[in-house]
Amino acid sequence: MAITIDQAFIKQFEREVHEAYQRQGSKLRNTVRTINNVNGSEAIFQKVGKGTATTKSTHGMVPVMNLDHSNVTATLQDFYAGDWVDKLDELKLNIDERQIIANAGANALGRKTDDMIITELASVGAGQEIADGAVGMTLDKVMTALGMLGDADVPDDGERFAIVGWKQWSELLKLQEFASADFVGQDELPFRAPIQAKRWLGTLFMPHSALPVASNVRSSFWYHKSAIGHASGSDVQTDISWHGDRAAHFVNNMMSQGSKLIDATGVVEIKALES
Repeated sequence: MAITIDQAFIKQFEREVHEAYQRQGSKLRNTVRTINNVNGSEAIFQKVGKGTATTKSTHGMVPVMNLDHSNVTATLQDFYAGDWVDKLDELKLNIDERQIIANAGANALGRKTDDMIITELASVGAGQEIADGAVGMTLDKVMTALGMLGDADVPDDGERFAIVGWKQWSELLKLQEFASADFVGQDELPFRAPIQAKRWLGTLFMPHSALPVASNVRSSFWYHKSAIGHASGSDVQTDISWHGDRAAHFVNNMMSQGSKLIDATGVVEIKALES
């Protein structure tokens, strides 16, 4: 009977951790190109160059595009987030407290997922960078970034994303072009949304608290989904084991994931001074 009860507890806890990870753990996983169920320690993302259409003579051979093919490799890393749950403390816990523990583990892994993606975004290089210019986030910077993406033929297909720091988000909210119904319409007003995100210029903008900052200059990123790869060998799993010497369960949440920059031309880094 006791074993059956423990198994029910474990299965319910695993489900709660997985649901919390999907619901609020990672903000960026669904904004990048993803491979799931990877076997091995590496995942290969294919990169295909641009094709050119040409004419042909009557009865002549159809010319081939000779597309450039290359690939990048994402190395998977193993991450863990564990904690102890005292047996007697369980008697005092209700379902809400157990959910807090599940959320804590899932959120820790979710933040790590985002950290890996942001690290790859930050590796884009100076050629795709807009300097801070000793000022914060401005409309000119946004327009410059938009032009860079357009000049690089980055698809404008609804799968562009922009993640900005909270300071930069507040500066965008001061721009009429970003926040006024006269420019974006009633349906895209940022103040009406239940979450802090809005679509503007064909891009989903959202704030993020973990973007890199150096010498009081914050980096934000505007990118296409296909420009960054994320691979998962093992999605979030939970292992719960009993330790009699501690009279406690050890709850271990773990995953195996990796991320890699696929195409630098699909990413623009916007730097802004934070005062």
